[in-house]
Amino acid sequence: MAEGIKDKVAIVGMGCTRFGERWDADIKDLIAEATYEACADAGVEIKDIQAIWLGTQWGSQVVEGGVVTGTLLSSTLQTQYVPVTRVENACGTGAESLRGATYALAAKANDLVLAVGVEKLKDMGFGGLPSVWIGRWEPVYGAFGTGPGRYAMAATAYFAKYGLTPEQGKRILADISVKSHYYGARNPKAHLRREVTVEQVLNAPMIAWPLGLFDCCGVTDGASAAILCRTEDAKKYRKDYVTIKGFGIAASPGWGKERIDYDFTYWDATEAAAQMAYREAGIKNPRQDLDMVELHDCFSIAELIASESLFLCDKGKFKEQMGDKRAYYHDGEMPVNVSGGLKSFGHPVGASGCREVHEIYKQIQGKAEEPSRQMKDVKLGLAHNQGGHPGKFICGVTIVGAP
Repeated sequence: MAEGIKDKVAIVGMGCTRFGERWDADIKDLIAEATYEACADAGVEIKDIQAIWLGTQWGSQVVEGGVVTGTLLSSTLQTQYVPVTRVENACGTGAESLRGATYALAAKANDLVLAVGVEKLKDMGFGGLPSVWIGRWEPVYGAFGTGPGRYAMAATAYFAKYGLTPEQGKRILADISVKSHYYGARNPKAHLRREVTVEQVLNAPMIAWPLGLFDCCGVTDGASAAILCRTEDAKKYRKDYVTIKGFGIAASPGWGKERIDYDFTYWDATEAAAQMAYREAGIKNPRQDLDMVELHDCFSIAELIASESLFLCDKGKFKEQMGDKRAYYHDGEMPVNVSGGLKSFGHPVGASGCREVHEIYKQIQGKAEEPSRQMKDVKLGLAHNQGGHPGKFICGVTIVGAP
């Protein structure tokens, strides 16, 4: 019979590069920077690592022919014939690398492992991200979809369903972006470190209505890394380790955008993954039980809908229960993305999931890089990571906490 993963595996070291336009580094530099920081944090060396999971999506820029394998990492770190498994689930890649590493330990296949997420997007040679495949090829599709376009349609669907005027809806989203930049400005490793006002957000150039420039995350370089062992061995490395409380990975059926009755105002894969992780972690009331959440806010509307789909507030009540009460600030009732989130900290695709866990790990240890962001007595946090687009998501939820 299947057993849960709660408290069986510990994180004993983590590293995270500065995110941003890293013209000073290539993808291998980023892998090395994050990994060596994680090794120093755990007090181990590369030779001590028995297996590695590498999460990256758009790493094709460094390999002729577009095939990325584990040798991207082994050649960088000069590992000597240990298994390196490359994983990829679009923007949900980071959670997948952590999950693979965790289950190898739980199965007692290895004793000390490494998970790395990395992306070097600024070297793609053009602005933005590559075109997204539209799904099944049919004559009814006239053009490629875009991330901003698809999330914008989720925003207008939300406005319509809950009776918001365009002005009311835009203001709710603007408040989210102001919060993201407030924390990004206070995080030394964040990409976008400048505060913005509501007026600046509302008057910013339009990307895909109603999402303006400050409603969208940027294109970012960065890497993050974690070193894990079984919990019974954790004290050999450090006293203030954290443990994995629960995982949830859910892939949606994927035909949402093809169905005329599909409701784009909640993320079905997020709900499914959250329920898996909550069940494993023993969480009954997420808003009450969780001390912090780092969720996938590639766009401001993504934070709104993810908050509702993670059951942090009631559906259609984000404004009243999160925004109006400032509940999502670090001193509020349900802190969300106090790192700056994907929106302001940055979103190098394969690195984001592990980076979110890095923020929770540091907050639990009381070691947030900038004191004004440090929260009091953090014991339990959730990281949410999802790949795809509204109607076709694969979602990962990782819950970590104090032992």
